[in-house]
Amino acid sequence: MNSLTEASVILFVYGSLRRGEKYHHYLDGAERIAAQAWTTGRLLDTGLGYPGMLSADSGRVYGELYRVSRPLLARIDALEVYSPGENNNEYERIQVTVGTDANDYHAQTYLYIQPNRNEEEVPHGDWRLRDLRRRLPLLYFAFGSCMDDERFRLQGVAEAFRERLGRGVLYGYDMRYTLPYPDGGRADLVEEAGAVAEGVVYRIDANGLDYLFWREGVEEGTYRPAIVGVEMDDGVQDALTFLVINKGEESAPPEHYAREILRGAHGTVSDTYHRNLRERLKERFQMTIPF
Repeated sequence: MNSLTEASVILFVYGSLRRGEKYHHYLDGAERIAAQAWTTGRLLDTGLGYPGMLSADSGRVYGELYRVSRPLLARIDALEVYSPGENNNEYERIQVTVGTDANDYHAQTYLYIQPNRNEEEVPHGDWRLRDLRRRLPLLYFAFGSCMDDERFRLQGVAEAFRERLGRGVLYGYDMRYTLPYPDGGRADLVEEAGAVAEGVVYRIDANGLDYLFWREGVEEGTYRPAIVGVEMDDGVQDALTFLVINKGEESAPPEHYAREILRGAHGTVSDTYHRNLRERLKERFQMTIPF
C-alpha cells in the first residue's frame, strides 16, 4: 500500500479533471500513476457539468490517479471551492483506498457532501461514459476475439461492424487472459508501464453498442466499458473498449478462442505484434495454434 509523501500527494480524480475533460489542464506536468483506477462509492451527475462522489459500502467509482505537488493540490482545492475547516463546502477532501492494476494506494479525493434528491447516478460509475449513446457513432477498440468477424456474421450483427477502420495502438497496456472461464482464460487489458497492445478499430452504431454490452456481459459484471486513447494514423482518438472487472491469474485460453484472436488480428496489427501473440501462447501455455 503506497501512501503520501511530504512533498507530494496522491490524488484520485473522477470527473472534470480526467483526461479529455474540461479541467484536465490543471494536471499538466503531474505524474499519472494509473489511467485505470477505482474506489468504493457512488457517482452522481450534479447536472452542472461535473459529477460528485458519495460515500458507500459498495459500488465502484472509476477515475485516474496522479501524484501532485502541494501547491497544485491547493489550486485544485480552489477549483473545487474547497476550504479546509469551512462548513459550506460542496466537497470534502478525504483519504480513500484506490485500486489499480498494479497496487492499492492511499489517495486524496473529493467527496460530494451536498447531494440533491433529483441527481441521477452515472452509469457504470464512470464519468467518461455519460451520454454514451448521444455520442454515437463511436470508435470501438477490439483487442481479443472481436478482432475476428466470424461470430459477428453467425450472430447476425456483421452490418453493425462493417466499418473496420484498421489498426489501433494502445500504449501502457498489456493484453492478457485474466478472465477465468471453465474452458480457459479470456482476453483483457492490464495497465502496465512500457507495454503496448494492438487491435482493430471499428466505427459502431447503436446496434453494435447493444451487441457488445451483451457479448461482454456488462450487466452481469463481467467486463466494464471504458474509454481509452488509441493511436491511429490520424493521431490519438478516444475509443470504447471493455476491461475485465475482477481480474484473475492468467490462464490458457481455449484453442477456438485463441484461433479467433490470431485470425482476426492477422493483416491488421503489425507483423511483430501478431508474432508476439503466437509466441506468448506457445511460451506461456505450450499452445501452437493454426488459423
